[in-house]
Formats: sequence, structure tokens, C-alpha cells
Amino acid sequence: MDVDAFVLAHRATWDRLEALVKRRRRLTGAEVDELVELYQRVSTHLSVVRSTSSDSVLIGKLSTLVARARSVVTGAHAPLWREFVRFWTVSFPVVAYRSWRWWLGSAVGFFLVVAVIGVWVANNPEVQSALGSPSDIDQLINHDVESYYSEHPAASFALQVWVNNSWVAAQCIASSILLGVTIPGVLFDNAENLGVIGGLMFHADKGPLFVGLLLPHGLLELTAVFLAAAVGMRLGWSVISPGNRPRGQVLAEQGRAVVSVAVGLVVVLLISGLIEALVTPSPLPTLVRIGIGVLAEAAFLGYVVYFGRRAVRAGETGDVEDAPDVALAS
Repeated sequence: MDVDAFVLAHRATWDRLEALVKRRRRLTGAEVDELVELYQRVSTHLSVVRSTSSDSVLIGKLSTLVARARSVVTGAHAPLWREFVRFWTVSFPVVAYRSWRWWLGSAVGFFLVVAVIGVWVANNPEVQSALGSPSDIDQLINHDVESYYSEHPAASFALQVWVNNSWVAAQCIASSILLGVTIPGVLFDNAENLGVIGGLMFHADKGPLFVGLLLPHGLLELTAVFLAAAVGMRLGWSVISPGNRPRGQVLAEQGRAVVSVAVGLVVVLLISGLIEALVTPSPLPTLVRIGIGVLAEAAFLGYVVYFGRRAVRAGETGDVEDAPDVALAS
């Protein structure tokens, strides 16, 4: 065997493997796969050199490289806590961050419907009479809206709210199976209900009460629903316009993104439910209750922007297929 020709033909492979070994703590999922493949390939090169050449320098160099690569490749599988940390610092926030256009579009469309219906109801007695009898409307605006938040024990009410909010988000997530075509309908139904109640409350000069009851928990709650809608509709659009990649690959990636968001929103909606059960009906001043809601919303958006932007800059997509499944050795 011509050793010089062999070295010339494979030096780039050896250099690449050495570079990956040096960067073992900062590898992406694709680079981990590449490292394993190169380790196997260079191990074969070492066997060939040992059997056909007496060049001790080359054998020693390849032996050292293969040994170092083996120590990295055979590292332990990533512990559960590391996967947990990766989910909350990469997988969930990067999917939310990448969906911001769909997210914002869902919010704008939702509130536009709420505003139009609210103004329509508030300024049309005929519409109000069609919604219910005067006694029914009086019961709603003077009792039901406010008592809804305090008529049950906080713990059970928090659970009830969490289940209800999760169901709305789950409808958006489940609609991704139908490529998101039913999501606008789900959002419209909820916007219509909110607009009707808001219109009745503002017509009765109870707008401040309505806003004071809605904002503490509603900011975070609706943000979660908009995010669920965003990833569902984005999945549908990926089938219509997959870009220059295979449609099946894009659909699979977006499907896994939907799952990541579904898991993350369980916790987000739990926090929203706790605020609705403990803060909204509390005797705290209205501005304090609203302030708590604003802080929760700001914290969530700040979390998504900070970790999501950082993950995007690192080339992350949030796809579980790209996540390293080994804890690379030092």
C-alpha cells in the first residue's frame, strides 16, 4: 500500500474527527451522528494501516485518535435531568420563538374579532335582546361573571380551569392532525364568546370590572392558546409550502414541534389556572391583580425570546431528532 497516497486520501476525514472530538461538549445532534460515523470509518483505516504498513508514527497517531473518539462515543446516555433542562431551554422555547409570526397573527385576528363583536353587542339593543331575556342578561353581568371566580374552593377551581384551558389548547393541537384547518374556527368561537360577554359588560358600565377579572389570568392563558394555534396552523402550512425540502420531512419536523409545544403548555396553563384561582378572585386591588398578570405574561415572553433566540443562533430547531442522546465524555 502507498502510505502517502492513503494519508492524502483520508487526512480530511481524520482532521474532521479530531475537530469533533475537541468540540465534544458543544456538538449538535447531527454532529454527534457524524462523530460516530467517522469513528467507525477511522477505526477501519487504523486496521488497514496496521495490516499493510509498518509506519509506527502513522499507526500511533491513528490509534490515539481512535481511542479519544471511542471515549467520547461510548459516553453514558444523557441523564433524565439533562433532557429535562434541554426541553425547557431549547426544545420548547425555540419552537415557540420560530412560530412568532403565526403566534402574533393568531392574537391579532382573535382580538379583532373580540373588538368587532363587543362593539356590535354593546351598541345594539336588538342584538342584546336576541342573546337572552333582560333577567338572564342581568344575572350574567351582575352575578355570574364575578361569582364564577369565587364560588368554588380555590384548589378545585384551579384544577377545573386548568382542564378547561388545556382542552381549548388541546383542540388547537389536535387540529394539527387535520393540518390546522379547523383552528380558526376554534379561535373564532372563543373570541365570539369573549366579545359577547365584554359587550354586555361594557354596555352595563361594568367594563372595568370585566377587564379587572380577565387580565390577571387572561394574558397568559390566551397567549398559550395562541401558541397552540400557531404551531397547529404552521404545521398545515408546511404541507402546502414545504420549501425546497421533502414534504414528508417538513411535516415530521413540524409534527414533533407540535408535541413539544403541547407538553410545554401543560405547565404554562397550570400557572395560568393558579393565577385565575388564587389571584383573580382575591381581595387585592385591581391594579395589583392586573400587575401580577402582566408580570407573568412578561416573564413568559421574556423566557421564550431569550432562550428561543439563543437556540436559533446555535442552529437549533427544537426537533427531538436533532438532540444528542449521549452524554459526551470529557
